[in-house]
Amino acid sequence: MMKKEQSAKRGQMILYVALLALVVACMFALSLCDRPKVTPEDRHSGGDTLDIAIEYSPVTYYTYDDTLGGYNYDLLRIMSRNASRPMKFHPIVTLEKALNGLETGRYDVVVAQFPMTAVDTSRLAFTQPIYIDQQVLVQQRGRHAIHSQLDLAGDTVWVVKGSPMIQRIASLSREIGDTIYVHVEELYGPEQLMMMVAAGDIRYAVVNRSIARAMATRLPNLDRSVAISLSQFQSWMVDKQRQGLCDTLNQWHNQVKCDTATYLGLQRRYFGGTFPTLAR
Repeated sequence: MMKKEQSAKRGQMILYVALLALVVACMFALSLCDRPKVTPEDRHSGGDTLDIAIEYSPVTYYTYDDTLGGYNYDLLRIMSRNASRPMKFHPIVTLEKALNGLETGRYDVVVAQFPMTAVDTSRLAFTQPIYIDQQVLVQQRGRHAIHSQLDLAGDTVWVVKGSPMIQRIASLSREIGDTIYVHVEELYGPEQLMMMVAAGDIRYAVVNRSIARAMATRLPNLDRSVAISLSQFQSWMVDKQRQGLCDTLNQWHNQVKCDTATYLGLQRRYFGGTFPTLAR
């Protein structure tokens, strides 16, 4: 009798352990299901390849038929060739996504129209200036077009999410003593905002002058004469903890500058002229 009870208890214990193991296995499986799936696109390329998040715009990076181009794209390809360092380009539209990828280590460098500001240097390392640009108001031509920053009082302008232009417009509001409302666009980039202005879907957008100039022939009904900021240096971004990479990019950039014909030729091709303070 005693042996039967012990045997029964042993059988119950085995059953409990088996059930407990099954429950733990189910909980583990559920936890895996809840985790976001990591795809190859979410991972760094590895090795000595530099993953470059590059903004899709007429100046930075673009495709036309089977051709790839853009001032930053061409400059980086020259640097890659000179340094024998492979680079993989990842076109992005929204700046926020690129900066998130920089923080997680997905990207090594973010190349976008993003001026160096004191606010951003707390979390980002900036390369030396790559070129000079300026933020301008884009609006439709015609008798209703405004001609001064003061005329923006009480109106709404559209900017790309994550852009430092938001801070600039806030400063401009304080300067004119009235509110300028900002609509932050989460999905589209500056090129798409200009198209929305041209179509009459929105009234004002703030973009970099270089993009507005590059789009002028495609969108001839747009005015870009009202400046929103002073001229600003445009730089590339790396994680704050990777100052060594930042120094390396500066070194490669300086090597390209030594090839004066190539360097100034790039500037003339994409900007119609050269930048005296950068062309040395």
